[in-house]
Amino acid sequence: QVQLVESGGGVVQAGGSLTLSCAASRNRYSINFMGWGRQAPGKQREVVAGMTSGGSINYSDSVKGRFTVSRDNAKNTVYLQMNSLKPEDTAVYYCIADYRRGLGSTKYDYWGQGTQVTVSS
Repeated sequence: QVQLVESGGGVVQAGGSLTLSCAASRNRYSINFMGWGRQAPGKQREVVAGMTSGGSINYSDSVKGRFTVSRDNAKNTVYLQMNSLKPEDTAVYYCIADYRRGLGSTKYDYWGQGTQVTVSS
């Protein structure tokens, strides 16, 4: 089991920036994948950014060039720097972790409780 605690959501104007943080509970085994997903009202949940313990990264097309994911493996923490935010980025953002899976999955095992990000126009 992994407990994930997100922080950093809030309300920001279009064009602004926010940084999300997520700390994972300490476990015997190292976590391979850590990343972020989101779900906007009336839409399906999607994975927007992720990073493996080896440093491989991917982004969804909708955030590429604007969002940056990073992690501190020693602290079991992952970050999401969000720049040039748009109203369509408004969603609940979830931290994601998985011991086994790598990039590109849609079936990650652990999701946090979520933090609301609202971008006003």
